[in-house]
Amino acid sequence: MDEDRFNMAVRKFLKEVGVTSQREIERVVREGGVQGRVVRLRMSLTSDDVPSLQHSVETTIDLR
Repeated sequence: MDEDRFNMAVRKFLKEVGVTSQREIERVVREGGVQGRVVRLRMSLTSDDVPSLQHSVETTIDLR
């Protein structure tokens, strides 16, 4: 395995996830799709090719 190529592919994927996720969160907040003053978020990472890969990150964003 080429470590540099692998590292760049992972970084590219994470950048795409980060940018597109931020856009979606901002869109729903701007469009008034959020009930209340907080947004509870969960991002899950899974792979059909690696069933043991199950990673979640959770946070709460205060909109006040």
